[in-house]
Amino acid sequence: MVTSTPLLGLLLDVDGPIASPVTRSIAIDSIARDLAELANARNPVIFNTGRSDAFIAEQVVPPLLAAGLQPGAPVWAICEKGAVWAEIGRQGLGEVFVDLDLAMPADFAADMRAYVAEHFDEFGFFDDTKRAMVSVEQHVHVASDDYLRAQPRFDAHAHEALASRGFGTVREDDERPDAAGRVQWRIDPTIISTDVESVRLGKDLGAERAVALLDERGIRPRNWRTMGDSRGDYRMADWLAERGESVRHVDVRPAEGIPATSYPVLTAGELIHDEAGARFLSRWAEASRRGQLADDE
Repeated sequence: MVTSTPLLGLLLDVDGPIASPVTRSIAIDSIARDLAELANARNPVIFNTGRSDAFIAEQVVPPLLAAGLQPGAPVWAICEKGAVWAEIGRQGLGEVFVDLDLAMPADFAADMRAYVAEHFDEFGFFDDTKRAMVSVEQHVHVASDDYLRAQPRFDAHAHEALASRGFGTVREDDERPDAAGRVQWRIDPTIISTDVESVRLGKDLGAERAVALLDERGIRPRNWRTMGDSRGDYRMADWLAERGESVRHVDVRPAEGIPATSYPVLTAGELIHDEAGARFLSRWAEASRRGQLADDE
């Protein structure tokens, strides 16, 4: 039963629109302030990210609490592209739930950890905080160009390690099925990392979990806004649009190319990443105060 119909529901990627891809933290103070204001006004704020719950607890939760997040404000973190989720409250991150059916094999994770330590430590580190995915991330002190040149080496090793275990993989448009023609795992490179994950994971699964969490509370936003910095982030808005929701997507890195969609796509002109995210969050906080959205919000 629907008991609350807030103006906005926010479904937000973290790296890029919220956390700086350079510092890997919330570097613009207004972002946390506007997020807290929106949530305190009972607009649900849901982070839909490939990051771990540990990253959210360390980098996202403290600024929200410092900005005055109130008890009962509807805020959640959906991590590892839908495999992990938890509520965020005044006490920090709540109970963490994990869908273990979507987790990578433990022996593969151990193989990747050893490979990174021996062959890739110059460029990136193995993320030990992930519960379902296997991720390697660029060291902050490493130049982006150097990391991106080295990244395909890790991606190729991940494919070979999975293929040797009899699994099929896909990396972007390169699909390599197993002997039975199946693909179980995705190798997903970003500008600062590579995630190896179940093909069932994705920002659309995160959107599905977000709506289920809101349904449990009887919350049905009148308008959805999704925001991200990659093509994969469009899957949030795709899923919402397909179920008939009113949604607009904000692309904070549109140079990658804006695909044709059934819903409006918004950008922030010359601003990108968290500077673009900050601009839209400010607009949405103002819209929440006046109780109405403009066409460009």
